[in-house]
Amino acid sequence: MSLSRPFILRPVATSLLMAALLMAGLLAWRLLPVAALPQVDYPVIQVFTFQPGAGPEVTARTITAPLERQLGRIPGLKQMSSTSAAGASVITLQFDLAMDLGVAEQEVQAAMNTAGNLLPGDLPTPPIYRKVNPADAPILTLAISSATLPLPEVHDLVDTRIAQKLAQLSGVGLVSLAGGQRPALRVQTNPMALAAYGVSLEEVRAAIAATNVNQPKGSFDGPFRSTMLEANDQIRSVAEYRDLIVAWRDGVPLRLGDVAAIVDGAENRFLAAWAGAQPAVLVNIQRQPGANVIEVADSVRDLLPQLTATLPAAVDVAVLTDRTESIRASVRATQTELLFAIGLVVLVTFAFLRSVPATIIPSVAVPLSLVGTFVFMYLAGYSINNLTLMALTIATGFVIDDAIVMLENIARHRERGASPLEAALRGASEIGFTLVSLTLSLIAVLIPLLFMGDVVGRLFHEFAVTLAVAIGLSLLISLTLTPMMSARMLRRPPGHDPDAPSLMNRVLDRYDRALTWVLARQTAALMVMLVTIALTGLLYLAVKKDFFPVQDSGVIQVITEAPQSVSFQAMGERQQRLASALLADPGVASLSSFIGVDGTNTALNSGRMLINLPAHGDRDESVQTVMARLAERAAGVEGIRAWFQPVQELSIEDRVSRTQYQFSVTTPDSDLLEEWVPLLVAALAERPELRDVASDLQQRAAQAYIDIDRDRAARLGIRVADIADALQNAYGQRQVATLFTQSNQYRVILEADPRFAQGLPALERTYVSNADGEPVPLATLARVTQRHGALQINHQGQFPSATLSFNLAPGASLGEAVDAIQEVQRDIGLPAQVDSRFQGAAEAFRASLANTLWLILAAVVVMYIVLGVLYESFIHPITILSTLPSAAVGALLALLLTGRPLDLIAVVGVVLLIGLVKKNGIMMVDFALDAQRHEGLAPREAIHRAALLRFRPILMTTLAALFGAIPLMLAGGSGAELRQPLGLVMVGGLLVSQVLTLFTTPVVYLFFDRLSRRRAEPAR
Repeated sequence: MSLSRPFILRPVATSLLMAALLMAGLLAWRLLPVAALPQVDYPVIQVFTFQPGAGPEVTARTITAPLERQLGRIPGLKQMSSTSAAGASVITLQFDLAMDLGVAEQEVQAAMNTAGNLLPGDLPTPPIYRKVNPADAPILTLAISSATLPLPEVHDLVDTRIAQKLAQLSGVGLVSLAGGQRPALRVQTNPMALAAYGVSLEEVRAAIAATNVNQPKGSFDGPFRSTMLEANDQIRSVAEYRDLIVAWRDGVPLRLGDVAAIVDGAENRFLAAWAGAQPAVLVNIQRQPGANVIEVADSVRDLLPQLTATLPAAVDVAVLTDRTESIRASVRATQTELLFAIGLVVLVTFAFLRSVPATIIPSVAVPLSLVGTFVFMYLAGYSINNLTLMALTIATGFVIDDAIVMLENIARHRERGASPLEAALRGASEIGFTLVSLTLSLIAVLIPLLFMGDVVGRLFHEFAVTLAVAIGLSLLISLTLTPMMSARMLRRPPGHDPDAPSLMNRVLDRYDRALTWVLARQTAALMVMLVTIALTGLLYLAVKKDFFPVQDSGVIQVITEAPQSVSFQAMGERQQRLASALLADPGVASLSSFIGVDGTNTALNSGRMLINLPAHGDRDESVQTVMARLAERAAGVEGIRAWFQPVQELSIEDRVSRTQYQFSVTTPDSDLLEEWVPLLVAALAERPELRDVASDLQQRAAQAYIDIDRDRAARLGIRVADIADALQNAYGQRQVATLFTQSNQYRVILEADPRFAQGLPALERTYVSNADGEPVPLATLARVTQRHGALQINHQGQFPSATLSFNLAPGASLGEAVDAIQEVQRDIGLPAQVDSRFQGAAEAFRASLANTLWLILAAVVVMYIVLGVLYESFIHPITILSTLPSAAVGALLALLLTGRPLDLIAVVGVVLLIGLVKKNGIMMVDFALDAQRHEGLAPREAIHRAALLRFRPILMTTLAALFGAIPLMLAGGSGAELRQPLGLVMVGGLLVSQVLTLFTTPVVYLFFDRLSRRRAEPAR
C-alpha cells in the first residue's frame, strides 16, 4: 500500500493537517529570538584585581602568580592568560565548550578563596570576577556628559543610578565605566612642608585613618527608653579634612591643611574618556558568553528611559554604539533574500509548467516546509540568525525538488490518458521510493556537519539541522499534499500544448541527439570525467584558503599606542589629536575613546576607540575602504600609532589584540622572549602576505630603580618597609580611608602634590622618618638609577608570553599568512624552548583546514552507505556519486574567477552541492533499473530512456536550486559577506554539474554495467 494513498483519498484531513502545520509555524516564528549567529561562545571568565601604585613586576609576583596557581587547577580549563600592569592584574580563563558557565563560576570563586591568604593584605578590594569575554566588543556604548557638572559628579550619578541597574539585567556580563572619574577626596601633600615640620607621610596616613573610623557605638536601654549612640567619628568634607590635626609641634596643632592641599577629585587621575571631542563617562555594556545580543540590547534600551529620568536635566545621555543595528539590518536583508528566492523558485516552476494550477501544486511545498521548520527551531531553542536564514534560503531550491518530481511523474500518467485521481495514485506509488532516496541521501550529506568539532561544529549545527528539517518536511508534503492537490487540480498535463511544439520539447530533442552522440563515444566521455576529477584536485590546491568571511558590522575597533615612556597628560593630548583627525573623515559617524589602566585597557601608553560608521544604506563604501583611509589619516598624527580592525559577530579569541589575527609565543625564560619576539616581528613585517604586524611585548618603559643601602638604613633605624611605605604614600595614589554614605563609598587618596611628582628630582624631596621621628632624605639611604622595565607582563599558562597579531595584505588569504608565519619561524631558527601557537580565528582556521577534506570525504562515504542500503548494490551508488566532481569543479572555478577564498561557508556550500547534484544520478539510475527489471530493456536503451524521461524534472530542480541561491550570491547590505560565498559556490557548482552530469552519468552507468557482466560471466 502506498503511503500517499490515504492522503490522496482524504483531501479534507490532508488540508487541515497542513493548515495546522502552517499556523504552528507562524506562531513559532513570532516567538523565535533574533541573533547574528548561533550562540557558540566559549565560556570565559575574567578575574580582576587592583592595587594602586603597584608596578607590573610587583603585581605579577604578589597577585597574578598566586591566583594563577589556584585557577590553573580548575578542570575543564582550556586556556589561561594574564596581564600584570601598573596597579592591575587581569586573568582571563577560557573553558571548554562543554563546560557550564555556572559550574565554571563556582570553581573560579573557590580558587580565588583558596588563593586569598597569599594575596597582599592591603588590597583595596579583593579579586572580583566577571563572566565576559574581553575580545567581545561592547554591544552598547553610552556616552554620559554634562556641560555644567564636573565629571566626578556625573560618574557618581551614573554609578549609583544607571550602572548597577543595568548590571542586574539577564545576559549582561559587564558594565564598565570607561574614563573612571569615580569621586574621591585627594590629599596632596607638600614634601618640603612636611620636612620643615618634621612630619612623615606615614604619620599623615595614620592620622587620616585614625580620625575616620565610622565604627558601631551601641545604645542605652533604660527602664522606659532606648537611646542609640552616634558620633562624628567620620569626616566627609574638604573643610573638615583641612582642619584635621596631624601632629603637635611646640604645643601648637599642625593641621592637615598646613602641609597638604585637600581637593575633591577622581579616585584615579590617570583615566580619561571622550565622546567625540567632549570629555564624558562611557558606559560599555558587554554580554555574557552565550547570551543573545538582541535580547540583551533590547532589555537595556527598554530600561534606559526609566533610568535617565532619574538624572538631572544637565546630564546628557547618548547611545554612541549599538551593534544590534547591523545585526537587525543583516537579518532583515536575509529575510528579504529568502522571500526573493521563494519568488524566483516559483517563477522557474511556472516557466516550465506554464499553468497556474500546476505551478501552485509544487510551490505550496516551499512556504509549508519553511514555515513548518520554525516549529522545530522553537522547540530546539534555536534563533533566527544569519545561518538559519541562509539554510532556509538555500532550502527554497531544495524543498520544491520532491514536489516537482512527484508532479512530473503524475503528469506523465495524465499524458498517457489516466484520470487525475488514477494518475495521482499510480504516480505517487511509483515515485515514492525515489523521493525517499533523494531526501535521505541529501540529509545524509548534512550528517558530517553535525560532527564537526569545537566552535565550528557548534556554529553550523543549527544550519545543518534547520536545513535537514526543512528537507524532511518537504518529503512529507510531497508524499501527502502534492499528490492530493494533483488529483484535484491537475485537469490537464502541465506544459502540454497540442497546437504547437513547446520549447522544452525542442530542447529535449536536442539533448536526445547529443546524448546519442556521447553514448557512441563512451571512452572519450569517461576520459572527460577522469579529467574532471583531476581538475578538482588541482583547483583545490590552487584556491586560497580562509576561515570565516570578514563581516562589515559598521563598527571599527581601534587600539592606539604611544611610546612606552609617555606620560598620561601627553597620551591624552595625542589620543585627542588622533580622534579629531578621524572624526574629520566623512565616513565616520561617531567615535568614543578612552585611555588609562582600568582592567579593559592594561597599559598607560595604549588606548581604545570605537568608531561607528553610517548604516549600510547610508554609505557606499565598505569597512575595508574606510579603514584604509583612516589608517592614512592616523599616520599623519605624530607620537601615536593606531591599529584598526572591524568588529566581528563571531569572536572566538579570548583577548583583544592590535590587529585581527593572533598567535602567541611562550617560554619559561623571559629573556628569550625579549630576544626573539622583536626578531620575529621584524621578519614577519617583511612578508608580503602580512600587514600591520604588532606585538604586545613592552619591555622598554622608563623605570627609576631605587637601590636601597640596607646597612645605612639599619644604622639610622629605618626599615625597608618604612621606605616602601613612604614611596607608596607619595606616588602610589594610596587609598588610606573610606567615606561611607547611604548610596556609595568614596576613597580618601593620599599622594604627593602632582607639581612635586613629575620626575626623578621628586625623589630628592622624599623623606623617611627614622626611629626618633626625624625625617631622613631618601637620597642618603638609596641610589636611584634609570633603566628600562616592563610596562606590562603577560603570561599564558603561567609562563611569560607575548601575543603577536597581524592583518592580511590585500589579496592575501589566511592560509597564505599561516604558511608564511610558519616559514619565517623556520628561517630565523626560533629555538625549541620558545613555543609558538596560533590563537582564536587563526587556530580555528588551522583546525578546520585539516578537517575540510575529511569532512567532504565523510559526506561522500555517508551518502555511499545510504545509497548502497537503499539500492542493495555496491556499484549503483558509485554511478550516482560520479556526478560529484563536476559540482566541485564548478564551485572552485567560481571562487577562483571571483578571487574569493575557500572559507568555511564555501566548504558548507560544497557539501550541500554533493547532496544536491547526486539527485540527477538518482533519478536516472532509479528509472533505468526499473526499466531493465520490469520492461526488459537493454542497459543502453534503459539509461537513454531514463535520461530523456527525467530530463525535465532534473532541469527544473537544478534551476530551482540555482535560482534559490542567486539572492545569496547577489546579497548586499549588512552581513552580505557571510552569505555571498554560499550562493556563489552553489550557483557555480550547479551550472557546471548540470551540463556534465546529463552526459557522464549514463556513460558511467553503462561502464559499471559492462564491468559487472564481465565479472558475472566467469562465475557462470
